[in-house]
Amino acid sequence: MMQRDDRPAEIGLLIYPGAQLAAIHGLTDLFQVANRMAAARMPAGAPSIRISHWQPAAEAMSIERVFDTHPQSADGGGDRPRFIVAPPSLSGLPEPAVTARLALWLTERHAGGSTLASVCIGAYLLAETGLLEGRTVTTHWSQADALAGRFPGIRVDAEKLIVDDGDIITAGGVMAWTDLGLRLVDRLLGPAVMIETARFLLIDPPGREQRFYSSFSPKLHHGDDAVLKVQHWLQAHGARDATLGTMAAMAGLEERTFLRRFRKATGLKPTEYCQHLRIGKAREMLEFTRQTVERIAWDVGYEDPGAYRKVFSKITGLSPGDYRRRFGAEVP
Repeated sequence: MMQRDDRPAEIGLLIYPGAQLAAIHGLTDLFQVANRMAAARMPAGAPSIRISHWQPAAEAMSIERVFDTHPQSADGGGDRPRFIVAPPSLSGLPEPAVTARLALWLTERHAGGSTLASVCIGAYLLAETGLLEGRTVTTHWSQADALAGRFPGIRVDAEKLIVDDGDIITAGGVMAWTDLGLRLVDRLLGPAVMIETARFLLIDPPGREQRFYSSFSPKLHHGDDAVLKVQHWLQAHGARDATLGTMAAMAGLEERTFLRRFRKATGLKPTEYCQHLRIGKAREMLEFTRQTVERIAWDVGYEDPGAYRKVFSKITGLSPGDYRRRFGAEVP
């Protein structure tokens, strides 16, 4: 008969050069709060999380444990935490030699059974292992194109804050470490403890989407002057009255040729591009004015408020009313 393994499940946080220390210490605090919540619910025999920090050794090729919440544990901790998290960075990846060293260590830990996770630019470290090939991942929305360009075998879905692929978990923007932390608490300590942890820390439980926060950033450095001319006109006029014929004529191209070149240059159809511009303006008005949803719909070029609401929800993941309640500033 198998005995239950009561040892804490270890989560290792990787401290690489340039790693965001706020995320590392924030995750450490989050997991410790979760442990307290679990212990309060089950005073005897509650599962728990062991937190360790790992970083490249100063004079060796190894990655060493530099912090452990259970340093006197009988099992010694081993060198394969159950989960390993590559946190975000505000200054980019470390130099190539260090990146390669970290990627090798992560590959070896994964082969030994560790689940790998990343936040924001930490996805690049996971990508360097080759383990993301053929998978769908997420990262900060501003890094999506760069990550996909550098690793073409990876499918990047930057609309998601979390992509949980079982043995690989990726999280989106810089503060998505809170979402990843709660996901790991859910896995290890259960949904009730996860919800209590989120409530105690005053953070949203999982279920948000990165598109709630990302703004439209059009591609302008594509080298197609005819398309760029149209983009500048659309930006200046808020994409109002922007028919295909008008845009093609401004570009000096046949409509079919314009469609092909516009999509190649921007990654979007002209209609999709105009929708993003209009909704971007609508978001700004919802945040900083008290105009009604119907008035905003009209001002950004939608005669049918119902159609506007549908497009707004499709692009942002929220209704206009929900968006204003979440992000609206106090306007006198």
